[in-house]
Amino acid sequence: MQRFAAIVAQVKSAARPPGDALTAYWLIVASSIAYLTSVALLVWLPLKYMVFMKKKALVGRKKWRPIALAYVILSTLPCFGFLIASSEVQINNSMRYDTFTELPVSLVLFSLICIDIVERIRHCRLTGQANGLDHDSDIPTTVLTHVEPVTPVHTAATSPTSTTPAPAGGQEREQNGARGPRQVTESNGVVPGLSGNQEQRQGPFTVTGINPRSSTSPAATATFHLPTYIATPPYSGPLRFLLASDARAEVFVDSFLFWMDTVEMVRSAGHTSVYYSGWVFPIYIFSFLSALRLVVAPHSSLLSPLGVALQDLPFLLVRVSLIAIFGFVTPLLYVMKNLLVCLAYIYFNFMTKLRIFNTERLF
Repeated sequence: MQRFAAIVAQVKSAARPPGDALTAYWLIVASSIAYLTSVALLVWLPLKYMVFMKKKALVGRKKWRPIALAYVILSTLPCFGFLIASSEVQINNSMRYDTFTELPVSLVLFSLICIDIVERIRHCRLTGQANGLDHDSDIPTTVLTHVEPVTPVHTAATSPTSTTPAPAGGQEREQNGARGPRQVTESNGVVPGLSGNQEQRQGPFTVTGINPRSSTSPAATATFHLPTYIATPPYSGPLRFLLASDARAEVFVDSFLFWMDTVEMVRSAGHTSVYYSGWVFPIYIFSFLSALRLVVAPHSSLLSPLGVALQDLPFLLVRVSLIAIFGFVTPLLYVMKNLLVCLAYIYFNFMTKLRIFNTERLF
C-alpha cells in the first residue's frame, strides 16, 4: 500500500493544476495502518485464540487451515489488488514512474511461504530429535527405511474337497488318516494363483502358510515364494553425517518448491511490456487463485484437483498467450510442466478407466 501511495503522490504532483500529493500519500498510508490494526484485533487474534483452544470447528478434522485462509483473504488479496491498481493508475495517466521493483512481490510471496512453513511445522516441537512427531500432522514420517529380503518361505495349497478345519497354532493334527502340513495362524497377506475353487483362490493366506480356517490335503500342494523384508540398522560408518535428514528441515524445501510455479508466474509480470498492458490482470488474478491452495492441508485429497484447476490449467493458458504475444517472457520449462501435469491428471484419473486402456499388462 505504501508503494501504491507513492505512485498516487507522483501522479498528483504531475497533475495540472498540481494536487496535494503529500496529503494523498499520508492518507493512503494511514488507511493501511488502520486496516492492518483492525484486521489483527478483530479477526486474526480471535482466530488464533480459537485454534489455540482447539475449537472443534477449526481444528477438528485437520483438512483445512483456517489461519491460512484468513491470511490469504485479508492480506494477500489486498496486496495483489494494490499491485494491479498501481499498474492501472500509471497506464491511465500515461506514465511509467514505477519500474516494478522485485521487492513488493517477493515480500508477498515470501510471506505466503512463511505461513505455509508455520502451518506445516507447528504440530511438532522445534527442539530435540524428530522421534516424537505427530503422525496426524502435515509432516510425513518414515518408519521403515532400511529393508533387506530374507529367505523365501513355502506354502501349501488347499484341497477343494476337504471340509475339516486346518490345524492352527503350529500344531500338527491327523486328517482322514493323513497328516496335514504345518500351519501358522498369523495372517500377513494374500497369495495369488492358487488352484481350487473361487472361494479358496480369493481367501487370505499367511506368509508361512494358508488361512487356518481353510482345509488342507497332502494330495494337492504347491510351493510359492514370498519375499519377506526385515528392518536393518542405518549406515553407521565414518560418513554417516552425509545421510542426516529430518522431516522438519524438509518442510522448508517442500514449501519453497510448492510455490515456485506461482513465483515464476508473478515474475513474468515484471517485464515492462507485460506490466504496462492489460495482461497484468489475469497474471495477478490467477496467481492469487493459486494461493488458495494454501488453505488445504498438504495430505488432503483436494490438493491434487485444486492444483490442476487453480494453477496448472490457468497458468498454461496464460503462459501460452504471453509467449505468443510478448515472446519468451516466461520460461518454456514451466509451460511444459503445466502441460504435463494437466495431461497426467486427466489420463491417470479418467482415461485409464476406459475399456480401451483397461487391458492386461504386457510385461
